[in-house]
Amino acid sequence: MSLNRHQIRRSAFQTLFALSSNSGANVSDIYDQVLNDDDEVPAYLTQLVDGVIAHQDELDASIQQLLDKKWRLSRLAKTDLVILRIALYEMQFVDNVPDAVAINEALELTKTFSDDKSKGFVNGVLGNFEKQAK
Repeated sequence: MSLNRHQIRRSAFQTLFALSSNSGANVSDIYDQVLNDDDEVPAYLTQLVDGVIAHQDELDASIQQLLDKKWRLSRLAKTDLVILRIALYEMQFVDNVPDAVAINEALELTKTFSDDKSKGFVNGVLGNFEKQAK
């Protein structure tokens, strides 16, 4: 079964969230669980996961700059942090994904994995990043 980009982002979230909970986990094993063992790992999934991991420090620094001065990354819900990393990775490093699409997809992930309060927070952070990038 071929996955669309929305499903791939969802799988990337699940993979990165699992890795954030268990940094020693094997990525291939997580892919097998997320993709139900029978799907080939899509190239865009590995691009997202590998890209977020490779640029995590840079992404986290960008997120920290966008937060109110009294906030720290450690205070963010893990789900929100992973969603922000994926969206910012797409906005900064993936040429064929418009910022509006990356933001909308991040909001879709918050609908599935977080709550309405987080949706507003994620939207605000990504909107601020988009304004600063222009």
